[in-house]
Amino acid sequence: MSDTPMTAEQLAALHERCFVTPRPWNADEFRDFLASPLCFLRCEAGGFVLGRAVAGEAELLTIAVAPETRRSGIGRRLMAAFDDGAKAAGAEQAFLEVAIDNAAARALYLGTGWAEAGKRRGYYHTPEGQSVDAVVMTRTLADGGRA
Repeated sequence: MSDTPMTAEQLAALHERCFVTPRPWNADEFRDFLASPLCFLRCEAGGFVLGRAVAGEAELLTIAVAPETRRSGIGRRLMAAFDDGAKAAGAEQAFLEVAIDNAAARALYLGTGWAEAGKRRGYYHTPEGQSVDAVVMTRTLADGGRA
């Protein structure tokens, strides 16, 4: 992982290359997250993961891997870095939401020990105004992180 975190502008630019649904976040939104003492960022060339931890629980807010570097192990390394950051912040459980139609992300999460826990109907909205369900996933972080 990089010792030099990406700037809010760099995070937003990469996020925009990676997301349509949910909509990409802008630099001001990233600045707001990064200003919070509850949030943690882990970066690697070609990607980043942003999490938040409070009261023993962590949320994976977003992960982005540049399209040209996907399937090279970056996503798995960022997921491990998220786990480390969450544990360092005292979290024992973690959760995330992922668009139901994002098969690549869901496969990454399942392959790194996350389990599907439910759905949020109509959680995301496409640029065309359609609703997309979110899958809620969870992971236990204690004892190696397997749920």
